[in-house]
Amino acid sequence: MNGLLTGQAAVDELLHVLDLERIEVNIFRGIGPQVSTPRVFGGQVAGQALIAAGRTVDSDRAVHSLHGYFVRPGDSTKPIVYQVDRIRDGRSFSVRRTQAFQNGQPIFFMSASFHVGETGLEHSEPAPQHVPPPEEVPTLPERLADHPDRLGIWSRTARPIDVRYIGESGFAASGERPAAHEQRVWMRAAGTLPDDPLIHVCVLTYASDLTLLDTVLNQHGQVWGPGGYLGTSLDHALWFHRPFRADEWFLYDSMSPSAAAGRGLATGRFFTRDGAHIASAVQEGLLREMPGTPPGVP
Repeated sequence: MNGLLTGQAAVDELLHVLDLERIEVNIFRGIGPQVSTPRVFGGQVAGQALIAAGRTVDSDRAVHSLHGYFVRPGDSTKPIVYQVDRIRDGRSFSVRRTQAFQNGQPIFFMSASFHVGETGLEHSEPAPQHVPPPEEVPTLPERLADHPDRLGIWSRTARPIDVRYIGESGFAASGERPAAHEQRVWMRAAGTLPDDPLIHVCVLTYASDLTLLDTVLNQHGQVWGPGGYLGTSLDHALWFHRPFRADEWFLYDSMSPSAAAGRGLATGRFFTRDGAHIASAVQEGLLREMPGTPPGVP
């Protein structure tokens, strides 16, 4: 783990990844982080696709929803080309469709809607109660100090998001995770972000894919890796309700209403520390059982 980017350095690299190169009016090119897993992280693709869409919309319109599908695995060693279709620009809403391409084939596509914002009815469900503050919750490396090998991709990639599970994570050793109906995780960017609201929305989009599918395993007390499961995101949807800063703590409160046919569904809500409901997420993923490690193999 020597040289692993953390803190502000990791956040700066994420901002570099989100700073797409415009190569035509509606065409952008994105790169990945310097150190990455062979497959592109889904949150990166979704965040870059949203940046591309947002760069074609007037600044007075904020994204309020996105719906994306992961159709092919991306190669982290190659750039990704994003093509934005300007579906509609009305008086109050703008709609964009972004496709991500590698080797001439789409690996992800997304629809996103932007709204000028209006006054009207307002309500929200309260945030979960009796949740320990993030300062009292161990980081993921601290929680897995006795099993550093279980960190998986977290030990090989930059960590621009400070992730703190309340309870055991899916990276615990097999058999050491009690089943639970809900999963709660504190998150924030591990450094300071610029003030651009689109950046904060894209960073939350990136973070939203880090732990949501793990919620399905949590329902069964299951884990990732040997003796547990392999998983991949199939589709991802987000709704943004209120302004927020992604470099301030937010609680990701999630649960899984269903799993069947090798797929699992998870839903999540994001709350600020003072209880404001800022966003909601839904994701379906593919989950396949992974054989345990043979005896004598580390």
